[in-house]
Amino acid sequence: MLSPNPLPLLFALLLCLPLAIVFTVTTTPEPTAISSASVAANDDPVTGYASVAAAHNGPMHKPTEEPPPPPPPPKIKNSTATNSAEGRPSTSTAAATAQVDPKGTPGIESLSPSRDKIGPRKTTLPPPPRMKNATAAAAAPRPPPQPASYDDPADDAFFQVASRASAKAKEPRKVAFMFLTTGPLPLAGLWEMFFNNTPKDLYNIYIHADPSGHYHHSPFRGVFANRVIPSSKRALRATPTLISAARRLLASALVGDPGNYMFALLSPSCIPLHSFNFTRDVLTRSNKSFIEILDDEPGAFDRWAARGRDAMLPEVRFEDFRVGSQFWALKRQHARLVVRDVTLWSKFKLPCVRWDTCYPEENYFPTLLSMHDRRGCVPATLTHVDWWGRYDGHPRTYRAHQVGPDLIRRLRSDRPRYGDKHPTNGSVLVRNGRSHPFLFARKFEPKASKPLMAIADDVIFKD
Repeated sequence: MLSPNPLPLLFALLLCLPLAIVFTVTTTPEPTAISSASVAANDDPVTGYASVAAAHNGPMHKPTEEPPPPPPPPKIKNSTATNSAEGRPSTSTAAATAQVDPKGTPGIESLSPSRDKIGPRKTTLPPPPRMKNATAAAAAPRPPPQPASYDDPADDAFFQVASRASAKAKEPRKVAFMFLTTGPLPLAGLWEMFFNNTPKDLYNIYIHADPSGHYHHSPFRGVFANRVIPSSKRALRATPTLISAARRLLASALVGDPGNYMFALLSPSCIPLHSFNFTRDVLTRSNKSFIEILDDEPGAFDRWAARGRDAMLPEVRFEDFRVGSQFWALKRQHARLVVRDVTLWSKFKLPCVRWDTCYPEENYFPTLLSMHDRRGCVPATLTHVDWWGRYDGHPRTYRAHQVGPDLIRRLRSDRPRYGDKHPTNGSVLVRNGRSHPFLFARKFEPKASKPLMAIADDVIFKD
C-alpha cells in the first residue's frame, strides 16, 4: 500500500482554510437587546413602567420622581357639541357620558351597557326648551313628602252638585270675592273700607282657610265673619292642593248664590286698586273670563314634565299645555266647567317629582280653559304682580315705606300682558285696542295695611 503524499493534503487544507474563516465570522452570535415591543408588552398596568426584573435577575428599582400622568381620555365625537336651538348637550353626548367607568379610571367614561344595547330612547316629544336659571334649578331642594293620592270623595260629591248649578246668573249680577289663605287676612282693614257702604246684594265673600292654622280668637271679623267655607282643607305650595282649594271656592260660590256672575280669586296679600263700583262694573259687564293664558313661556316643558316625561299623556299634550297667573276672574259658565272637570284633574293631581318646576295652580286653569273655550277668555290677569328680577318663585313684596300715591298710580297705569300677543323687549302690548285696567295688585306686606288705609279714600278709591 502506498503511503499518502503530504503535498496533496497540504494543498487541500490551504484551499479549505478561507471557507472556514468566513463561516466562523458570519455565524458569531450578536449581543442580546430588549426591543421596545417587549418592553411595552411588560408595562405595569398601574405605574405604566416596563418590568425588566427578569432581564436583571433581581428586583426592579423604582424611580424617585413622580410617575407621569395617565394618558388623556379618548376623544368622543361631538363631545362638546350642543343642540344650538336648546342649549343642551346633544343626544350622543348625553349617552356617551351617562355612566362613569366602574374601574374609576380618571377622565375615562364609558357607555352604559344597557343603553348601548338598546340605543337612545325613541320619543315623539319635542326637545325641552332652555330653562331659566338652570343653575339654581339644579340645586333646588327635593319636594316635601306628599300623599299617595289627592282624591277626596267629599270633594268629588260636592263638585258634582256644583256642576249642576244654573249656568246663567240671576240679576243683579254679583261678584264672588274668593280669598285663598293659610291664616288671617292682614289687609282686612283696607278691604273693609272697599266694601263699606256697598249694597249686600252686589257681592259675596268666600274664604278658604287652612283649618290647621293657629288663630288668635276669631281671625275673620266684620264683612269676613262667618265667610270661611266648611270644606276648607290644608293647601300646600307646589302641590295640587292649591288647585283643590280654588275648586272648593268655586263650588261654594256656585251653590251659595245663583246670582254670582264673576268669580275672582284673591290672595291675602292682594289689595284693590279701584273702588268697588269701578271693579264691579269692569267684571260684570264682560262676557268673558279674565285669565292669563301663555303659550310659549320659558320653562313650559319643564313644568309639563314635572310629574315625569310622559305622565301627562295622552290627555295633556305639550302643545296644549299653558302657563298663567294663579289669580283670575272666571265667569259662571267657566266656573261650572272647572268643577265638572275630571279628565285634566286626573293628570294634574299627580305628585311632582321635580319641586323646582312644580306650579300646578299656574298650569291647570289656563290649560283647561284654553283647551275648552279659548275664545271665551281674555287671556290676561287683572291682578298686577311684579316679577322683575325674581327667580325664587316669589314676586316682589311691597313694603310699608314704599306705599304712597305714586305707587298706586304707577300700578294703575300699567296694562296687562295678553297671552295671544307676544311682547317684545319686555314691553306690554295692547292688541286690537284692548286696554283692560288692573283691578288688584300683590304682594303687600302686613305692615303696609296702615299706610294703605291712610290713602284709600283720596287715592285708591278715587276713580
